[in-house]
Amino acid sequence: MSHAPTDLDATAPRGTRPLTVDDFDFALPPELIAQHPAPQRSASRLLDGRQWPPVDRIFRDLPTLLAPGDLLVFNDTQVIKARLFGHKPTGGRLELLVERVLADGDVVAHMKVSKKPAPGTVLHMAPDAHGQPAFTATVLGRWPDADGALFRLRFSDDPYALMARHGHVPLPPYIEHADTAEDERRYQTIFARYPGAVAAPTAALHFDEAVLAALHARGVQRASVTLHVGAGTFQPVRVRDVRQHRMHHEWYRIPAETLQALAQTRRSGGRVLAVGTTTVRTLESWAATGRTEGETDLFIIPGFRFQVVDLMITNFHLPRSTLMMLVSAFAGYDHVMALYRHAIAQRYRFFSYGDAMLLQRAPQ
Repeated sequence: MSHAPTDLDATAPRGTRPLTVDDFDFALPPELIAQHPAPQRSASRLLDGRQWPPVDRIFRDLPTLLAPGDLLVFNDTQVIKARLFGHKPTGGRLELLVERVLADGDVVAHMKVSKKPAPGTVLHMAPDAHGQPAFTATVLGRWPDADGALFRLRFSDDPYALMARHGHVPLPPYIEHADTAEDERRYQTIFARYPGAVAAPTAALHFDEAVLAALHARGVQRASVTLHVGAGTFQPVRVRDVRQHRMHHEWYRIPAETLQALAQTRRSGGRVLAVGTTTVRTLESWAATGRTEGETDLFIIPGFRFQVVDLMITNFHLPRSTLMMLVSAFAGYDHVMALYRHAIAQRYRFFSYGDAMLLQRAPQ
């Protein structure tokens, strides 16, 4: 039975008993959930958690913590304006959250509506003040199969162009305001390149040109991967035994130049620093399968053996989430829980628009 959390002093997983979702629970004061980004990207706080006790820093300090020959790997996915509003022919309102655009141009989306429309229904999207739609979306069926939770639709024009013109920034559910011009700018990394994500790789939101210039001057190398973050990143873990949880699938790609940079870093004795959990999952998916492009549903929990990543930058994550499990696997369960206690006591800001932490891989 689930318990109501009171603080972060949860019992650490002991021996070989199965991990439960309760092991990753903690009470977070709601006022620590960041609703807006810091005034400047690199002005966010950085909890240096490579050791104990941790050190409270500012993100712009990061270059001084790295060494020449270290390699930073970013996720260069671009957040699309994936939230669209419309109505059914009967007038009932609906909301789409586009999960991905398929190779043939069809769209796969979550649909929020009172009664699910049947295949063949033509949805009227982005209506103006007089109810006239800017475009239509025809329901083709469910996805990935007849019982799938998502819908496959065909837009009346290029999906990316329609989303850019009529879509809204897909802010996470815990951000309470409607999207604004500030969100369009700040819920996007400065090196976003390939459209396809419906959630930002948030650890990378702290990087600005000044930090990148300082990293370059210090001799820190840069490389990129692409993983299109899906809405499943916010999917709760609904099973008590976390081993039974099934991760959502996300598409990733690692270019040849990044593979070369990783090999060179290893040869020269440098460290690989993954910027964000999506980069960690991409690199470790490649290490586990040998595939440089494809779908991954890699689920990382304590006991996982990391093969690529030495250091990680990440934001502070939701209780009971797969991301809490990943960082606990990387840096050690007890250590991460202690860092979260420290972060709450020191009033760090949490989640997508919040502060960051620097972690080192625990001995395996």
